[in-house]
Amino acid sequence: MPRTTAPKSKKLESMNLTELRARYREVVGEETRTPNKKYLIRRIEEALAAQKRRSPTRRVAATAPSAPPPAPAAQADTSAEGTQQPARQRERFAGMSPQQLQEKYREVVGRPTASSNVSYLQWKIREAEAGRVPVGPRPEREVKVREDGKRVIPLSFDAEDLAALDKAWRDAGMPSRTEFFRRAIRHYLVDMGAPEVAALFAPAEE
Repeated sequence: MPRTTAPKSKKLESMNLTELRARYREVVGEETRTPNKKYLIRRIEEALAAQKRRSPTRRVAATAPSAPPPAPAAQADTSAEGTQQPARQRERFAGMSPQQLQEKYREVVGRPTASSNVSYLQWKIREAEAGRVPVGPRPEREVKVREDGKRVIPLSFDAEDLAALDKAWRDAGMPSRTEFFRRAIRHYLVDMGAPEVAALFAPAEE
C-alpha cells in the first residue's frame, strides 16, 4: 500500500528549532535533540495524521452514527477524575492572541519571550505551571574581561546544535563564528528598531 504523506504545514515551517522540538515532544511524546527541522516536521505531521486516524470520535461515528452524545454531567465527572485535564488546559488558551500568551508566559515563567508561536507558548506555560521547567530570570554569568578590555560573554550550546550552527555560517561564506554572531545581533537590532546600536555591530568588511 503506498505511503501517504501529509502536506507540509506552513505553521510548522515557521517555527524555530526550539519550538519544533517542543511541538515534537507534545505530539510524539518523547524528547529529541536533532537539529534537522525537516525530520522534525515530518515526524510531527506523521504523528498528527496517526492521531487523526485513530480518533475516538471517528471510530464512534463509524460504528454508531445514531448514538447520542455523552451528557454534560458525565463529561464533568470525567474531567474531575483527571482524564480530560490536558484538553481542559488547552482550552484555557484557545481564545488568547500571541500577545496575550506572551503576557501569560511572562507571568507564569517569570521572564519575557520573543516567540509568537502559539503552540510553543501554550506548551511552555503548561510546563511551567506543572513545575517541569525552570522559572524566573535566567542567572547572569560572570563576564570575563580580556587584556584589551573586551568582555567575553559565555554562551552554552548542545554539541550537535553548535555543529549545525557552525555548518550554517560556513556554508554562507562567513569567515568566523564571531562574525556570524555580530551580523545576527545587528539584524535583530535593526528589526527591533535600534539602528544606532545595530551600527556598532557592522560586519568587519563593511
